Amino acid sequence: MIEKGIPRHDYPLVDAAGQTIGKVTSGTISPVLGIGIGLGYVTIANSKPGSEIYVSVRGKNLKAEVTKLPFLPK
Repeated sequence: MIEKGIPRHDYPLVDAAGQTIGKVTSGTISPVLGIGIGLGYVTIANSKPGSEIYVSVRGKNLKAEVTKLPFLPK
């Protein structure tokens, strides 16, 4: 997550235009990073690391970024 929020199971993933592009499969607050992290499925067009996506949390779209695992730098 780039914006403060927690991605939870089944939250929709949307693009900048608000179109649904996937969904969260799991998410929580990272105890090491101190931010929300999650796993989910997105369309191929939005799957490139660095892609800006949004997690729809209670009707508000919060900015997130697609990244490769692991979340921590080596």
